[in-house]
Amino acid sequence: MTSIYLGIDVGSVSTNVIALDIDGNLLASVYLRTRGQPIPAIQEGLREIRATLGREVTVAGVGTTGSGRGLAAVMTGADVVKNEITAHAVAASQVVPGVQTVLEIGGQDSKIIILRQGVVTDFAMNTVCAAGTGSFLDQQAARLGIPIEDFGRLALGAKNPVRIAGRCAVFAESDMIHKQQQGHPLDDIVAGLCEALVRNYLNNVGKGKEILPPVVFQGGVAANAGMRQAFSRALGTEVIVPEHYGVMGAYGAALLAREARPKTSAFRGFELTERDFRTGGFECRGCANHCEVVELREGKEVLARWGDRCGKWSNAVAV
Repeated sequence: MTSIYLGIDVGSVSTNVIALDIDGNLLASVYLRTRGQPIPAIQEGLREIRATLGREVTVAGVGTTGSGRGLAAVMTGADVVKNEITAHAVAASQVVPGVQTVLEIGGQDSKIIILRQGVVTDFAMNTVCAAGTGSFLDQQAARLGIPIEDFGRLALGAKNPVRIAGRCAVFAESDMIHKQQQGHPLDDIVAGLCEALVRNYLNNVGKGKEILPPVVFQGGVAANAGMRQAFSRALGTEVIVPEHYGVMGAYGAALLAREARPKTSAFRGFELTERDFRTGGFECRGCANHCEVVELREGKEVLARWGDRCGKWSNAVAV
């Protein structure tokens, strides 16, 4: 029977699950849209991983990361729960030893991670402005009537990229419309947008950071060849895109679980894909804070609660 380590990355846009063997080799990966329903996404991801492996496996460890890491950890019985910065840094270091800068752009946010001698020394995140994120690029591709898969190809074919104001999503879109009305070719507009979004990223997320090579670009937006080229031009160095750029958070979580090597994993079994998990919530009136408490139930049993500042509700549940 094969032993595996699972990594689960639950984000606002995508939920990714991967399986590694005991040597750290990637056996299977699943990328799913979360669609505002992380529980079904986690269950579907585990179902697909099990089907892809096609044989009986023993789960030696589970790691979770992403904005929904706490929920995923309770559902699955995770052995390691880590933030996205740590998971992405570990994954990038595994793929590109000696990496010094990680550029990560996902569906709803973007981040930069600075490493020196394998240790994270600085980072920054942008969760406020949509400009430069995957959802904004999806939106603009749809408005232009271009499949998002063709976005990068068009950008690479541009001869004279136009300059677009990329300091925020609203200005970028209005400036694109203005450039269209002036008659600029579509490929020049697309390339100009990529360059504008890279400027936005470097001037906001990367502001004040010493960006040194090797530079690794990961997250869903790394699939866009136009963005890769724009980053390379702006930084004056090669930008490396890992093979599994879209699931690097999950990869890092699995590597961390493998590093922890729990004697016996707390994994609750692949049967959890058929169990009835539900979330609910209520407002605590115990004090002036009026905390919004969220709870996860399996059937009638409360598995976990979180959201209270004092621990009155969360501490009352044995996880």
